[in-house]
Amino acid sequence: MSEPLTLSGIAPSPSMAYLRALIGEGESIREEIEGDPDRLMQVVREKLEGFMMPYEFGLKEILTKIEILSGEWDVTTPHNPIEHVKTRVKSMDSLLGKLVRTQCPPDLDEIRNRIRDIGGVRITCSYVQDCYLVAHALASQPDITLLEEKDYIANVKPSGYRSLHLILEVPVFLSTRTIDVPIEVQIRTIAMDFWASAEHELKYKYQGELPAEMREKLIEIAATAASLDEQMGIVRDQIEGPPLPGRASA
Repeated sequence: MSEPLTLSGIAPSPSMAYLRALIGEGESIREEIEGDPDRLMQVVREKLEGFMMPYEFGLKEILTKIEILSGEWDVTTPHNPIEHVKTRVKSMDSLLGKLVRTQCPPDLDEIRNRIRDIGGVRITCSYVQDCYLVAHALASQPDITLLEEKDYIANVKPSGYRSLHLILEVPVFLSTRTIDVPIEVQIRTIAMDFWASAEHELKYKYQGELPAEMREKLIEIAATAASLDEQMGIVRDQIEGPPLPGRASA
């Protein structure tokens, strides 16, 4: 059963006017929810459940592709580049909070176009070379459209964050129509993932504002993690040979 959607769980909290505009229903439903915030939130939940359903299916499509690639590599190669896969769909509270933060208009088409990380996959690999290999194997499939790529491995964020981000669009075939669903895919090494998880927990503890000393320490640790990835890449090359043409070593 779905958890109740409440304004207390949303940060920042959307206004009642925003929620009413998001519903976009006729006069009858407007009269029904007027002065009844609980009923308003119920209607918002029903609206968003239908909107978010294709993202669940889009994730299943992407996950199936990843599982097929992993199964193939298990059989045909001495080393499977995929270590771990995790998926998630944003909670309704999280989505509403992001709509407010990004000042997205309360229109479902606008939300679909602007917010492209509603469905997400995180793939963890052993080596940096593996990240690019997996990204290429996914993005080059004929029914996948690469909408956006951000390479934070080659272009490290000032915080020290490193990862490869893709927005992949996958078709979802429903009974009466086909919907092209954007899914965010994050691909990173084990070292990158460990660092990112630690940073996330610290940001949560400090409510998003890390002390300067902590930020500097994280940057230092990120450099150590990058050095570890580089050394592991050298070991990998000695074991398996050089990376594929066009792919730089870690």
